Amino acid sequence: MGTVPERLIAAATRLFADKGFDRVAVQEIVDLAGVTKGAMYHYFGSKDDLLHEIYASLLRVQTERLELIAAGDGAVADRLHSAAVDVVVTSVENFDQAKVYFRSADLPAEPQRLAMRAERRRYHERFRSLVEEGQASGVFRQDVPADLTVHYFFGTVHHLAAWYREDGALSAEEVGRHYADLLASSLRV
Repeated sequence: MGTVPERLIAAATRLFADKGFDRVAVQEIVDLAGVTKGAMYHYFGSKDDLLHEIYASLLRVQTERLELIAAGDGAVADRLHSAAVDVVVTSVENFDQAKVYFRSADLPAEPQRLAMRAERRRYHERFRSLVEEGQASGVFRQDVPADLTVHYFFGTVHHLAAWYREDGALSAEEVGRHYADLLASSLRV
């Protein structure tokens, strides 16, 4: 059944993904989790804190994987391709969490919103460092700023929630490879 925090996160994730963060009341979350409001507030100060934890847990997984890929021994083009596939696959494998973030990132109170942006910025900066490494070594074209490349790529990743269906024609891996191939071809010299 899980610990109280795990049950609250699971309930909030499901409700936020289905209905939207701004359309879910705390009472719905605690009812679905089978706990009291007091129990929720013991672990989370607010619904915004729940949203932050939903996002942070996904980002921790993605960051850990990105660090392993980026620090690998392969060619920078291969590492960037792998990182691009991975962010799509991990987003789809954790689709409710990803949808919650994609749809709700600007909705929580300022402290949580700023924390989420800072965490995502660190991830994007690490991803960008792969683009910059490829540009510096002459593997990737240099006429497009690395920041713009990263914003463009992640804009498409964040749009997955609008169209991707887990029972659709393409698997997460296939979508990830297509996205990564498009990124790679846009950077080729």
